[in-house]
Amino acid sequence: METPQILIHKAYAAFNARDIPAVLATLHPHVRWSKAWEGDYATGHAEVRDYWQRQWQELNPHVEPTNIRERADGKLEITVQQVVRDRQGQLLFEGLVKHVYTLREGLLAQMDIEQG
Repeated sequence: METPQILIHKAYAAFNARDIPAVLATLHPHVRWSKAWEGDYATGHAEVRDYWQRQWQELNPHVEPTNIRERADGKLEITVQQVVRDRQGQLLFEGLVKHVYTLREGLLAQMDIEQG
């Protein structure tokens, strides 16, 4: 089983490469993924894949983990440097954001977003 740190780095590298199958391999089958762009959550691999495909038609996000720490409740807090551009390259957002993950069975089971 991979360490949470390796799992996180694999997930972000695959996301930035737009390699959906590789990202989904890091996610629990019943994952709940925060849909920051639309609101609410995507649940399960199919909904997460559909959400990302819609998002990437409009936006070009890039996220790099800068810090990983385990919270007292066992969740992983990932500070990420996030850069979001529109499809024409215009910068829409750049800054630090916190992604908080719940793990289950060695996979990412829920992702929530907090302001950096």
